[in-house]
Amino acid sequence: MITDWDDAYANGDYIAEAATYPAMWAEQSAKFREELLSNNRAELDIAYGDAPREKYDLFLPTGTPKGLVVFVHGGYWKAFDKASWSHLANGAVTKGWAVCLPSYTLAPEARLSHITRQVAAAINHVAARISGPIHLTGHSAGGHLASRMVSNSSPLSPSVLARVENTVSISGLHDLRPLLKTSMNDVLGLDDDETCVESAALLHPTMPCSITCWVGADERPEFIRQNDLLANIWTGLGASTRAVHAPDKHHFNVIADLADPESDLTACLLTPISAEDI
Repeated sequence: MITDWDDAYANGDYIAEAATYPAMWAEQSAKFREELLSNNRAELDIAYGDAPREKYDLFLPTGTPKGLVVFVHGGYWKAFDKASWSHLANGAVTKGWAVCLPSYTLAPEARLSHITRQVAAAINHVAARISGPIHLTGHSAGGHLASRMVSNSSPLSPSVLARVENTVSISGLHDLRPLLKTSMNDVLGLDDDETCVESAALLHPTMPCSITCWVGADERPEFIRQNDLLANIWTGLGASTRAVHAPDKHHFNVIADLADPESDLTACLLTPISAEDI
């Protein structure tokens, strides 16, 4: 039985040298942006709305994109922005896909339901620029937002939603109700109604739906539970699902393989689940 819900969702406390990761992410991302800008394959700070953080970066492959990947960043909806994660586009870009990384207004300035709509607006905007199938992914809070996009109350436009071919929720938070018991809710301001409306595990998937729930095997037990929960429930609702526990990965390095075009995670993102995989 969990009695300390703050501890259950505390990642850095259980990761060696956790404080070094943000600077490393920022450095890797800046280097990646510089490289693609020098090759005229990056467009930065594209506005998809009027709010200061309603902007996305778009990274392009050589040649015509095979389709569009969208990566939604985490940070418990209250931290980070797109600039820390650019390098994670490398795997999909190298494989011929365009990759969009949106920012969104953070809590407490925005409620989570508003953030959901912002992410949908970013995807709708970039989908008008890049043709072909759309694959969605995100980490932690971003995993929640990615899976929320393919739920039956998705704020995506119907035409864009119809193009979503595959989703990978990495360390995603799919049932938000436990967060009501954490001190971070002083910032998030969640209530009972919003947790129910915004929890993918309490919603139905849009059909057809291909979704992988990917988590580090060394993550906190609550993240592993949250990961497997969505795959379990949505399997029963007809979706093609898969739950993966990546060996030797914790919450901060589980996303690193997105930068590797030959990694299993990149392959999972770019390849929808087939009947043979289930």
